[in-house]
Amino acid sequence: MIPLWKMGPALSAGNAMILKPSERVPSTALMLAKLAQEAGLPDGVLQVMNGDKEAVDTLLDHPTIQALGFVGSTPIAQYIYGRAATNGKRAQCFGGAKNHMLIMPDADLDKAADALIGAGFGAAGERCMAISVAVPVGDATADALIERLIPRIEKLKVGPYTAGNDVDFGPVITAAAKSRIDGLVNKGVEQGAKLVVDGRNLRIQGYENGFFVGPSLFDNVTADMDIYKEEIFGPVLSTVRAQSYEEALKLVMDNDYGNGTAIFTADGDTARDYASRVNVGMVGVNFPIPVPLSYYTFGGWKKSAFGDLNQYGPDAFRFYTKTKTVTTRWFSGIKDGANLNFKALD
Repeated sequence: MIPLWKMGPALSAGNAMILKPSERVPSTALMLAKLAQEAGLPDGVLQVMNGDKEAVDTLLDHPTIQALGFVGSTPIAQYIYGRAATNGKRAQCFGGAKNHMLIMPDADLDKAADALIGAGFGAAGERCMAISVAVPVGDATADALIERLIPRIEKLKVGPYTAGNDVDFGPVITAAAKSRIDGLVNKGVEQGAKLVVDGRNLRIQGYENGFFVGPSLFDNVTADMDIYKEEIFGPVLSTVRAQSYEEALKLVMDNDYGNGTAIFTADGDTARDYASRVNVGMVGVNFPIPVPLSYYTFGGWKKSAFGDLNQYGPDAFRFYTKTKTVTTRWFSGIKDGANLNFKALD
């Protein structure tokens, strides 16, 4: 998904591009490059460079590279942005997230619960737009929401990709990721959160050594807990109860991350107020993952993004091109004027 967000604008703007995928998923980028070649893209216009930090630093320091785009964790985004800027390169770096969904007392709770299941546990929670925090307003709303979430979560099927449509999500990406997720769940229990659904210690016959993590649901999470402060990047949904709309709004606005958020409500005034005031880059109203259609620019705020331009849409072409102003004077009766041209980065 993300390489395609980058490839389309970069190549159509007239640039050559090096795609450096995560060392954890090297093959997909090679498949994309092969498909581009089969479609007629000239050799060398799109290249794939696999590797780890050494490969990244090579790109950051190489004088031929004019600009770098990145999506990943906040510490790495900040590192790439800083080193690229030091080398005089343009950088567009998107980091981590802690996306909240507010559920107002007037919301359709069945639809809100369904949305939380898909947005919280789809892709095993390993996506930057996952909803990892539910914020029901009022204890009655929270109790009714939890009551609806439990049976939905318990019905989720976890299994290998070979099971096809019979599973809802598969394993997390590495053993280290599984260990980290389980450790944060343990930490949440130690710090006093209520573990309503426990996804730890999941074992699947024939895949006993797989990196499978079952879905977990917490209630009574508070803002000082590690499971709230850290991006878990796994199938874990935390419920933070708020007693008022203003308390819920403040919780989101005080969070370090500002990637995406959503509100479920039947009241238009509340929805407009939330969308206007919240300091988050992508806002959904009765819509759980608010990534817009592809011709719109989108991106996060706060520690979720580094750089002045967001991705896709008009901002992408501003990023992948440079403007050149040419002022001319003619002496043959042609009117003087200035022309503004857009040129590929190099």
